[in-house]
Amino acid sequence: MTSTTPVPLAMRAYVGTPTGPELRKAPTPQQAANEALVRVGAFSVNRGELNLFAKRAEGWLPGQDLAGVVVAEAADGRGPRAGTRVAAMADFGGWAEFTAVPTDRIAAVPEGVATKHAAPLGVAGLTALRALRRGGPLAGRRVLITGASGGVGSFAVQLAAAEGAEVTALSGTRRSLDLAALGATHVISSLADSEGEFDLILESVGGEVLVTALKLLSPRGHIVLLGTSSGRTAALSISSFVPHVRQTLHPFWVFGSGEAVGEDLAILLGLIADGKLVPVIGRTDTWERLPEVMTDLRERRLAGKAVLLVDGTV
Repeated sequence: MTSTTPVPLAMRAYVGTPTGPELRKAPTPQQAANEALVRVGAFSVNRGELNLFAKRAEGWLPGQDLAGVVVAEAADGRGPRAGTRVAAMADFGGWAEFTAVPTDRIAAVPEGVATKHAAPLGVAGLTALRALRRGGPLAGRRVLITGASGGVGSFAVQLAAAEGAEVTALSGTRRSLDLAALGATHVISSLADSEGEFDLILESVGGEVLVTALKLLSPRGHIVLLGTSSGRTAALSISSFVPHVRQTLHPFWVFGSGEAVGEDLAILLGLIADGKLVPVIGRTDTWERLPEVMTDLRERRLAGKAVLLVDGTV
């Protein structure tokens, strides 16, 4: 193990409690042989993480999406060298000064890409990238993205447009975001305002939005289910697919999707470096303000992602 700087035995980290995260002292994590130790510069919060605290035992370390600098290389010799700026998606432990991450979940950050733009790529960026793949080549295809002002949606609009798709973006009324500037051809506030059929639909709202979206799918189209942000259950049956029996419905979870995390993070980072992707960040703040940011996310006040700075690096 090679380190660029002395690593303290203790660090500050958010620790899970039944009522939410608390910033406490915690032991600096010990690396497994396939893990690099990263000094966290910034991390991002996902809406799915907000509901975990009541479900987990007190003492767990939350946090999945992060960016920082490798301070100790993996003992097995794989992965980035000490001193390399990286983006990562961890299982847990990212809301801390240091975290240990398997090297296959890390990608080097290209020069010129800001730490705050690298931090939110994990769950939201990879979900958008991989969900769009379910539709095959997108050039010239019609794509509908619901929840387009959110973290996943704002990535998906840009990625689909960059591939040459005609993108229709459904945006809610709580968050303001210029989706046309991100590449959407059509921006709507209701599916009643949509026109024609879609070859691919990324659906994250659920309830009646899902039922209506399915009716807008082309005979051989794909609909990818990403979430149920409305909290409402959709009434679907086999008759929902009549007469288009060639349609496919894909339930999607990023952690079970099977693609290589590090490789896909590198793709997203390359797009940012090339100016083809700009993470939408609705709020950047110091990590001590995490409880306020979580409230903003719960109440859907933020477009795109929220990024928290651990060491002041932007």
